[in-house]
Amino acid sequence: MSIKLDLYRIFSVTAQQHSFSRAAKELYMTQPAISQAISQLEEDLDTRLFSRSSKGVKLTNEGKKLYEYVSSALKLIQAGEKRLAEAKELDIGELRIGVGDTISKYYLLPYLEKFHNTYPNIRLNIINRTTPDLCALVNSGEADLAVCNLPIRDSSLEIIKLKQIQDIFVCGDRYRYLLDRELDLKDLIDLPLIFLESKANSRRYVDGFLAANGVRLKPEIELGSHDLLLEFARINLGVACVIREFSLDYLNSCQVYELKTKKTIPTRDVGCCFLKSVSLTPASERFIEVLMDN
Repeated sequence: MSIKLDLYRIFSVTAQQHSFSRAAKELYMTQPAISQAISQLEEDLDTRLFSRSSKGVKLTNEGKKLYEYVSSALKLIQAGEKRLAEAKELDIGELRIGVGDTISKYYLLPYLEKFHNTYPNIRLNIINRTTPDLCALVNSGEADLAVCNLPIRDSSLEIIKLKQIQDIFVCGDRYRYLLDRELDLKDLIDLPLIFLESKANSRRYVDGFLAANGVRLKPEIELGSHDLLLEFARINLGVACVIREFSLDYLNSCQVYELKTKKTIPTRDVGCCFLKSVSLTPASERFIEVLMDN
């Protein structure tokens, strides 16, 4: 097919130039090579495409019909090549980013702003889901990459760590008496607890840490939003497990207070993941560069 495509290119230029010699000059070929290519195409199609004379060549009726299709096809190919080049230069395109609500608000926004200001012609498609759902979207090809809570255990995904975060317990004014001492993890059992819903990756991580220390908790309230965890703790509905780095406004303004525990939950990371088996788009590569430039 690639050989036939070359013949069609030669046919198209020859039809435009009405001359083998002028076509040869434009294509940087010899005139005999042009003549041979046209003869081969005519033989392949079993049709005379040009009438030859001392003044040059002229399309036959069959040649005119073919030229209409060949010209359109070559223009489409050129348009596709142009679009591909533009995409490489990030003049056009789309970037599909999967991300959780909390990470969007407290981490990703400045990077989205920077990328959009630098590449305004790339359309951003932001998909908000939980971490397990985001991994599924990346695996299915519905998202180019995801920015989510780690750890992720999926051998099909490449993972880049971006920001270290710390899970902590916070309370409102009613429970400030707890600030006077370091809590044993088992002390948490007796408190009204506010956690993320069980399918959240952050919740699974904390549950795993507590279980490893012999503590299994049953929260009184389970929520789907980190912001709601802070609000529920602020109005004294219980002790909430939140991410310190995403709670600084509440902590610094003393709307909630960080409790001390004898054992600290190990730090973890926010990270970016994408398929190992598929090459990143130019937009994805550039966005990851923006994320890592912090």
